[in-house]
Amino acid sequence: GTRLVACDFIAFSQPLAPLGQQHDMLLANLLAQTEALAFGSAGMTGQQDEGAQPWRTCAGNRPTNTILAPRLTPHTLGQLIALYEHSVFVQGVIWDIDSFDQWGVELGKVLAQRIIAELAPADAPALAHDSSTNALIRRYRRQRLA
Repeated sequence: GTRLVACDFIAFSQPLAPLGQQHDMLLANLLAQTEALAFGSAGMTGQQDEGAQPWRTCAGNRPTNTILAPRLTPHTLGQLIALYEHSVFVQGVIWDIDSFDQWGVELGKVLAQRIIAELAPADAPALAHDSSTNALIRRYRRQRLA
């Protein structure tokens, strides 16, 4: 896109299952994407950027964070959650808002009261949400029974 938005890339050096070279390919793509966002098309040399159309160029100078952990474990997941929770807290302090007491959460609590009854078996009442929420409820019902 054209807007400047920071993004985070999270990867693990050791896969949980034997993936062979696929894991290296995934990590190579992650690293390449962060490099592309940082340096854009200007980082390419020779034939790689010859004749590039303006709409196929990348400006670069896009901020990213890359977190590379050894392995996804419960401890590592806890660290990631704590990192993002702390980040949200600090942003709230800077912006003078209570990041953990937002009206969107309250709206979610109200909507959840209706959804709880709909999570029951397939003979539950007809769903009357948006297509995405309806599909997720149906999927949850199927997976729960499997």
